[in-house]
Amino acid sequence: MPTEADTESRPLLRAQTRDGVSLPVIDVTDPRFHVADDAASLRALFERAADEARRHQRMPQFIMRFMLRRAARQSLILRALFGGEGSFLDGLTTYVMKLGADHLPPPFDSPVDKRVASSAQLKMLRLRTQQVATLLADGLGEALGAEAAAPLHLVNIAGGPAIDSMNALILLRQRGADLKRPVVIHVLDRDDAGPFFGRNALGALTADGAPLNGLDITFDHRHYDWNDTAALEGLLRETEGGIVCASSEGGLFEYGDDDAVVANLRALRAGNVRAVTGSVTGNTERHRRNITVSRFKLHPRGLEGFGPLAARTGWRVARSEPAQLSDQVWLTPA
Repeated sequence: MPTEADTESRPLLRAQTRDGVSLPVIDVTDPRFHVADDAASLRALFERAADEARRHQRMPQFIMRFMLRRAARQSLILRALFGGEGSFLDGLTTYVMKLGADHLPPPFDSPVDKRVASSAQLKMLRLRTQQVATLLADGLGEALGAEAAAPLHLVNIAGGPAIDSMNALILLRQRGADLKRPVVIHVLDRDDAGPFFGRNALGALTADGAPLNGLDITFDHRHYDWNDTAALEGLLRETEGGIVCASSEGGLFEYGDDDAVVANLRALRAGNVRAVTGSVTGNTERHRRNITVSRFKLHPRGLEGFGPLAARTGWRVARSEPAQLSDQVWLTPA
């Protein structure tokens, strides 16, 4: 991985949102975005996150709510977390939350926003992306070496900008994997804003001198409701003959109910998908307590609840990586 000195003179890659905001493009191989993931560093991060949670829990709820409402007046991030509507946190806001305090652009760069973005809780969101991308890259390496001519299809369910898919490709190229083939990132998402930025981010990553320059990569966004898998099944028929892997970071396995998870996993299994990766919300008492007071309808299954659900559809959890708030899983056919 490059060192800090390697990046001092290298400007951050940037891409435009639909609203004209210029956001840095996350590259987890860049020290400015990489989260140290050795055992000692992860232990320190998790302890810091737990300490933040304990401090919040000691405060009476009515005082906490008052403070959050007041702070949200000066923070677009807090406004999205606590003042919005709907049961999902949209992909683009989630992306901004992963940037870290040093890289927040206007209008997300108020002092309150920066304090929020420097928290361990938000750093673990970036760790989640890094872990999903790493699982994808680790799992794809062997298939790419064995099937030199096959196109690569990365199916990203509820993917937003699909930055996990792009970072998997960055990691694969860094490792010398054979990416001289057509590559398509298929984003299945009901929202437009995240994929709009994702397409522009891919453009920045494939520009001259960028990590994915010279590769044949297409960004394909399709509107998708995971409660109706017809669009997914149709896409998988189109990818026949290629190397197909699926992912859903912060999406299906966290927000989808059991029926939706089962239906999508069954469709992926029937479509000859090689493997699936994604994030699964943790099932600790703290997670369950936080969800009861949140507007976000997460399903805190944990590995112990998700594993049997996946097994019903012909998948098994072959590997997992913890990030305290969630576990990132790599599923292979059972």
